[in-house]
Amino acid sequence: MFDFEKLELYQLIKISNNKVLKYILTNSIPDKHLSNELRNSTLSIQLNLAEGTGRFLASEKKHFFTTARSSVFACVAILDILRGQDFIDSNTYSEFYNSYEQISKMLLGMYRNIKEE
Repeated sequence: MFDFEKLELYQLIKISNNKVLKYILTNSIPDKHLSNELRNSTLSIQLNLAEGTGRFLASEKKHFFTTARSSVFACVAILDILRGQDFIDSNTYSEFYNSYEQISKMLLGMYRNIKEE
């Protein structure tokens, strides 16, 4: 098992991504660009967390955790657009938003706990 797989944060992201990806596949979002951006951004969170945990230098870890958190922000902005266009119901929006908020806070905590070299 890889170190990142042991993280509570990674497991939370994985669960969230499964829900978001399933939503994208089963709901017809008329704007395919938004659909693709949401898919790419949500996957970026998981991938950058995994890659960052594999880095040895504190500065590199921080870079990947920052990129993962930036992708969270992109997902939230996309959700806001989807909501504004009535492409997502309020319950699904809230569920995804709350999950991204928790992920963001946990990523910030990981970032702040990295000891400088």
